[in-house]
Amino acid sequence: MATEGGGKEMNEIKTQFTTREGLYKLLPHSEYSRPNRVPFNSQGSNPVRVSFVNLNDQSGNGDRLCFNVGRELYFYIYKGVRKAADLSKPIDKRIYKGTQPTCHDFNHLTATAESVSLLVGFSAGQVQLIDPIKKETSKLFNEERLIDKSRVTCVKWVPGSESLFLVAHSSGNMYLYNVEHACGTTAPHYQLLKQGESFAVHTCKSKSTRNPLLKWTVGEGALNEFAFSPDGKFLACVSQDGFLRVFSFDSVELHGTMKSYFGGLLCVCWSPDGKYVVTGGEDDLVTVWSFGDCRVIARGHGHKSWVSVVAFDPYTTSVEESDPMELSGSDEDFQDLLHFGRDRANSTQSRLSKRNSTESRPVSVTYRFGSVGQDTQLCLWDLTEDILFPHQPLSRARTHTNVMNATSPPAGSTGNSVVTPGNSAPPPLPRSNSLPHSAVSSTGSKGSIADGAIASGVSKFATLSLHDRKDRHHEKDHKRNHSMGHISSKSSDKLNLVTKTKTDPAKTLGTPLCPRMEDVPLLEPLICKKIAHERLTVLIFLEDCIVTACQEGFICTWGRPGKVPAAPFSCSQEGRARGALQDQD
Repeated sequence: MATEGGGKEMNEIKTQFTTREGLYKLLPHSEYSRPNRVPFNSQGSNPVRVSFVNLNDQSGNGDRLCFNVGRELYFYIYKGVRKAADLSKPIDKRIYKGTQPTCHDFNHLTATAESVSLLVGFSAGQVQLIDPIKKETSKLFNEERLIDKSRVTCVKWVPGSESLFLVAHSSGNMYLYNVEHACGTTAPHYQLLKQGESFAVHTCKSKSTRNPLLKWTVGEGALNEFAFSPDGKFLACVSQDGFLRVFSFDSVELHGTMKSYFGGLLCVCWSPDGKYVVTGGEDDLVTVWSFGDCRVIARGHGHKSWVSVVAFDPYTTSVEESDPMELSGSDEDFQDLLHFGRDRANSTQSRLSKRNSTESRPVSVTYRFGSVGQDTQLCLWDLTEDILFPHQPLSRARTHTNVMNATSPPAGSTGNSVVTPGNSAPPPLPRSNSLPHSAVSSTGSKGSIADGAIASGVSKFATLSLHDRKDRHHEKDHKRNHSMGHISSKSSDKLNLVTKTKTDPAKTLGTPLCPRMEDVPLLEPLICKKIAHERLTVLIFLEDCIVTACQEGFICTWGRPGKVPAAPFSCSQEGRARGALQDQD
């Protein structure tokens, strides 16, 4: 990473950064942490995670946040950019013995001012359902660790359901639970429901309905994260074997796959319209995968270490009308954005709603997503029309990405460097403007998906027929060789029918499964800033701010341009805050 004025500045913690939409500024008064403000010793601890929920109360201050630090779990009122955080009054605080919280998720459907359902996963494999408002513990799942003894890596409520939730473990297994059912007093027995290349799904055999309802075995090694598509119909999973696998959650069909450049994949997210999936991992890259075409359309290199979180920013999507002679999009693209734009900023919604679907003038769409990593850096990326529509003429209205910091590209990348006139910064990363000529078609049968089918339970899975399927790629799992500190945990379940054969990376590199660096465009980071001393573990985009967190347990709020109240703190206060951040090193 190039310095901005010497090595000292390179190591300086940034408290603000500028993009085309304006200045983002760190708000020291809106920083959350443990009440004693003592930095937590992060060595050997599980990643700090943050979950948000809005209680929709009448006060206008219904935002709540939950975060874990070591063995501790906190639940606070989140005042955002408006007021200073009051760390002396957490609504709920819990300290666990013998295990540590690893992840958590709120049920937004059932949240009220009087009650909220929070799922918490633990390092020893258990999952707890608690209500931090009533300060109650409702249920404990996998209490005796009979279902899975490995660490919980990800837990999420199934979209549209008040009772179903999905849990992933470092064993490579996922389990579907229902909060209304109990777990058995003996280890569950399973029967095969469906299998494909590198995955298998089992149902639980019992006289009465019990948890888990389903068991998924996916790939080899830890299942690091999963994410539901915006419509809740598809599930993207990333594993330590370096594969992204996207399933139809309803029909348990494999939709498509992608392989990392090397090493494991650690994080995954969907674009707000469900058209693209972004992953990050141990290859230090962010990779953009097209859901419709089932292929990699771009990679981004800006991080100097593992990428721990990727997330789309739905509030900075750029929609611009283009010259009718210069096609850069389609009305279908626009309508999809309109459909999924309900969570975007009001300004974006109003711009979308003003457009008449009968107009012939196309629109130019730019997606914004961000990433944070173990290199303590925040990167923002723009996914522009020359990447999304490579075979269409570029629009004059397109906004070009400005490279504020640049790093040397990974070995194997090619292309011509372009020096921006009047810019003293190093030349931007080389990029290729061509994509592979052969588009890869979607794999497998997606099947018909009925709305609300998941919420009604899993009895429908019993009617699914078992059959062998040939996937688009002859993909096999391989043992990774590029990361340290990985603890491999294999399931002891004898019904695990996934073939654990190893793949020669040289045979996947250069295929549609894993294109070479020169075969796809290389994205340039819009900004790349060091914002913490410890590795970053959280990146969340809210309407008026961006929330980040590091392994020390500090949750920071970055006010968006024009969203920060007038003079929330003075320049002297900012200087003291900068000094305080430096003192933490």
